[in-house]
Amino acid sequence: MENSIYLALSRQVALRTNMDMVANNIANMNTPGYRSQHLMFDEYLSDPRGQTVDKAADDELSFVYNRGQYANTQPGTQSFTGNPLDMALAGPGFFGVQAPNGEVMYTRAGQFQIDASGILTDPSGNPVADQGGGQIIIPPESKDISIDEFGNVSNQDGALGSLMVVEFENQQMLEPHGNNMYRAPDGVAGTPAENTRVKQGQLESSNVQPILEITEMMETLRSYQSTQQILSTENDRLRSAIQKLTGQ
Repeated sequence: MENSIYLALSRQVALRTNMDMVANNIANMNTPGYRSQHLMFDEYLSDPRGQTVDKAADDELSFVYNRGQYANTQPGTQSFTGNPLDMALAGPGFFGVQAPNGEVMYTRAGQFQIDASGILTDPSGNPVADQGGGQIIIPPESKDISIDEFGNVSNQDGALGSLMVVEFENQQMLEPHGNNMYRAPDGVAGTPAENTRVKQGQLESSNVQPILEITEMMETLRSYQSTQQILSTENDRLRSAIQKLTGQ
């Protein structure tokens, strides 16, 4: 295959991945606590002759390389709901949530609820973790559920537990894991929040900016179509060359 086709295909693969990520951002524009994800592109140089870079300086091929993704860590706007189980975080922290496999994961979405067993959960039914990684039980007779700015949960009879709220030195280390949750990679641990406060009766909205995302989607589509045109033109050129060489 011609080098020009390889280069165009590398660009199309990167553009398709970018389109998937933009579409996911738009789909979550109304998801509480969602943080938009974006791709990082880089240049990957390859010597088609298999020689060292110094010897093939004039023959290097410049491919599009998808280096990874990063999250927009700017907080979304907070709105008052009046629901005592809605919570927003003012600061860089995350709530701890027990994933189905028992692992503690992290989220900014504080749209909590109480299941039939009295366990405080997220909308997907995952238990909200307390400071020790356990569950928080809300007794059925609870009337006045109060959560202070440090995450301490209580009702009319006294304390019930304390929400796990942790901070990370580098938030970009967290890996998106679906359902608006993040996983901390091995060796990365959160620390008890010092610069984050819990706001009861409020929700943080998604930080997705719809106009920017739609603009990005249009630009990505046009770039993909332009690259497709390059591939079509190159294919016609190669076919014409083969026909001339074979006398057909």
